[in-house]
Amino acid sequence: MTASTSGGGALSAKAAAALEEGIGLVFGRWTALQMAVENQWGGRDSRAKADQLAASILSWFSSKGEHCYNDLVDMMYDVVSESFNADFEDGSIEEVAKHLLTMHEECLQRNYSSVEKLRNSRVQGNAVSQSRKMVVDGDDDSSDDDEDDDDEPSMVDNEAGSVEKMMVDEPKPSKPVPDADGWTVVPPRRGPGRN
Repeated sequence: MTASTSGGGALSAKAAAALEEGIGLVFGRWTALQMAVENQWGGRDSRAKADQLAASILSWFSSKGEHCYNDLVDMMYDVVSESFNADFEDGSIEEVAKHLLTMHEECLQRNYSSVEKLRNSRVQGNAVSQSRKMVVDGDDDSSDDDEDDDDEPSMVDNEAGSVEKMMVDEPKPSKPVPDADGWTVVPPRRGPGRN
């Protein structure tokens, strides 16, 4: 299989169930989508919209014929744009689409290793909290360019690299502190609307 198409065979009931679970697991780790849901970018029914996207993708994979990468990416961009009023320009849609096509191809061959791998590597919390945790830990300088692992997209990797402490300015004291001469510099008050 190439990254651009997936076979057009019919999914067995077991393969369809595995693919459905895999789509749910991938979506649960998809940070951009989870942020859209958590922050209700699509309104109060953002969770239902994400679930509908997953159901639409499963239905698309269940149809006969070739499943083209570009068609899946276009469908995902359209739904994200219409449902969440957002454009995910972080490359995650392409990454998710590639992963889903690979998973579909494996399910057609009754190989559920991708789904098993996702199932066994459950993350603590959700994708958004993991994203925040990684930034707090200081591991936010990675890029997709240095990703050599083709087995699993980086959005589902949960490996922490070397953790470095972030440089943070010391908090400013809330009360004026006298200097060595005994003088106290009082900052001007700045209320709302003042510079």
